[in-house]
Amino acid sequence: MKTTDLDYTLPEDLIAQTPVEPRDSSRLLVLHRADGRLEHRIFRDIGEYLRPGDLLVANESRVIPARLFGHKEPGGGKVEVLLLRKIAETTWRALIGGARTHVGTKVRFEPHTAVGCGRSPTVPLTAEVLEVGERGERTLIFSEPVEAYFDVLGEMPLPPYIHEPLRDPERYQTVYSHTLGSAAAPTAGLHFTPELLLALRDRGVGFAFVTLHVGLDTFRPITEDIIEEHRIHTEWASLSLPVAEQINRTKVMGGRVIAVGTTSVRVLETAARRGLLQTPDDAPGGACPWRPLAPFEGFTDLYITPGFRFRVVDALITNFHLPKSTLLALVMAFAGEENIRRAYAEAIAQRYRFFSFGDATLML
Repeated sequence: MKTTDLDYTLPEDLIAQTPVEPRDSSRLLVLHRADGRLEHRIFRDIGEYLRPGDLLVANESRVIPARLFGHKEPGGGKVEVLLLRKIAETTWRALIGGARTHVGTKVRFEPHTAVGCGRSPTVPLTAEVLEVGERGERTLIFSEPVEAYFDVLGEMPLPPYIHEPLRDPERYQTVYSHTLGSAAAPTAGLHFTPELLLALRDRGVGFAFVTLHVGLDTFRPITEDIIEEHRIHTEWASLSLPVAEQINRTKVMGGRVIAVGTTSVRVLETAARRGLLQTPDDAPGGACPWRPLAPFEGFTDLYITPGFRFRVVDALITNFHLPKSTLLALVMAFAGEENIRRAYAEAIAQRYRFFSFGDATLML
């Protein structure tokens, strides 16, 4: 598939700069995959499309205040650091902008206040560049665990297409976020409120959590001419035994597994693919038989493009994705290329809000 097939023209004023209030008042475009039918709803109406026994599976990863500002030593050139992934207690993979940095470069970060970290602002945090990756990312080793400084040094790492300041950092977190580790929010979950979750529970809809720490590829478009030639970055993911058992029960009882966001899709389908390593994939005629999931923890490099065979996910809640992105390739794989092109054209015509703080789609 050509990367140009993932391109589309979006008016700049449709890129959402701020979240709507309340969270569940965003718009919802419902796409019926079987016939391509589209419906225009509000997100809080989503329960009308869910059935007792269905299971929503969401990513509970929490965004770290991963943007840090400092100066090179010596020289004093300004440096902006975006933390991507923790490797060891004081070692992180990161992107660095600003002054040129190479192996051995030292950066000094100055706290603005001692409140929240229990340290004197006269004792700075420092880091040294240990390695430069082939994609430009750096490996940094900090003088101390950086988490202790998040309250006074860190800023929320909003995507580069958002130019408005975020008044409340919690609006870039889901209401169920728990495990720190992401460099960007799993944005499909931003539409849920506690009240909506309770209402869905009362309808008999289940809720389960997986973890995927969103990393580098959230910020990286596909640059190769053919999408299959793109190499996706690995991200850390986890599916616990209780959640695997909950998914297996849902499937056995005839319920649907509904992924909240593309990150949840990657966790679930990674688990399914790992199971196939143990069991031959001998499905006749392209069918995808259900095989029980097992728990796993580790890195995933699953890259989903059109032609992929989904084995777990029956429906998907997601936002509108950037042109030429791996996420747009994923939703085309799930809902069909023509369905997605038509849905996106309709969303633009109806002036839906796009990207991280934008509106949502439900693909059934």
